[in-house]
Amino acid sequence: MTDGNEMFPLIQRLDQDGKLVGELGVLTAKDLKETYTTMRFLRTFDERAWNLQRQGVIGTYAPFKGQEAAQMGAVAALDDRDWLVPTYRDWAASYLRGVPMEHALFFSKGHPSLGDIPAGKQVLPAQVVIAAQTLHGVGVAWATKLRHEGVATVVTFGDGATSQGDFHEAMNFASVLEVPLIFFCENNQWAISVPLSRQMHAETIAQRSVAYGIEGFRVDGNDYVAVANLMHELSARVRNGEGPFLVEAVTYRLGAHTTADDPGKYRAVEEEDLWIRRDPLTRLEKWLRGEGLLSDEELATMDSDSEAKVEEILATFREALEISPLVLFDNVYADVPAGLASQRAQFEARVKEVGA
Repeated sequence: MTDGNEMFPLIQRLDQDGKLVGELGVLTAKDLKETYTTMRFLRTFDERAWNLQRQGVIGTYAPFKGQEAAQMGAVAALDDRDWLVPTYRDWAASYLRGVPMEHALFFSKGHPSLGDIPAGKQVLPAQVVIAAQTLHGVGVAWATKLRHEGVATVVTFGDGATSQGDFHEAMNFASVLEVPLIFFCENNQWAISVPLSRQMHAETIAQRSVAYGIEGFRVDGNDYVAVANLMHELSARVRNGEGPFLVEAVTYRLGAHTTADDPGKYRAVEEEDLWIRRDPLTRLEKWLRGEGLLSDEELATMDSDSEAKVEEILATFREALEISPLVLFDNVYADVPAGLASQRAQFEARVKEVGA
């Protein structure tokens, strides 16, 4: 059997105790403090979204708690012209690319604004069909290559997506076409209730790159310093025509797959405790404190600022809910078919009768 761990050793620069085991590279202490501040806000938002689902305010929600470093690092090196093609859990990555955070709530609520990406932001709407976005990513990257734009595209997905046919077709297509694309896998160890060990017989996801003749990398996904530096290197290389690449970011979702499942039913508490000790926020906080760059007072300010930002997001979200239910019939046809127009009229009458 191929030793995937030997072929693709885990890249790490900041260990779980907050100790540098490599160099800061392209990052500075100021970068890391700003990253930690954003990371703490994103954690606050994510936990609030979970509570909103439990209160019945939003529908099913896929939390990203524990995967902040991987997602933030994945897009750390992208500039305004580069593209992100995300999956349904990647709200931290999308937020950094300019997608307002209320879109995560729109997505959960089925609101028609969920796909309204702000003008000029190079992000595709979140994809919920597993691995489908890997093919979309190839298409985007191929288009930029044909136009000689010299930009990078990053497509993000979970470990479960690598068991899907679309992923392998995308890898093959990207390899043959030599597109400027980085496949970024957030290996969070579980495809809903199925552990990685039952998804594949290979030891690593990174080694799957060998079959397609592209370079693969395996990085500690809870180590922002390692992920961001790797993506700076690879983004520059794909813009220079050296792609595509496959990155396996080894991380863990600290909560459920979505608000519709209970991880306590399918995984051990001991495993969760192990990964709680590897929490990306904790290790970055330890490093900042060790460098004298973070105090209890600053943490308190970060938390109050985060709560205020979340309240602003919720206010925008609640305001956006004040829409007519007839919007269900909009934005599909330029000329509405007679049958659909009849349904719309019946629905409108019913709404007037019983209220929206």
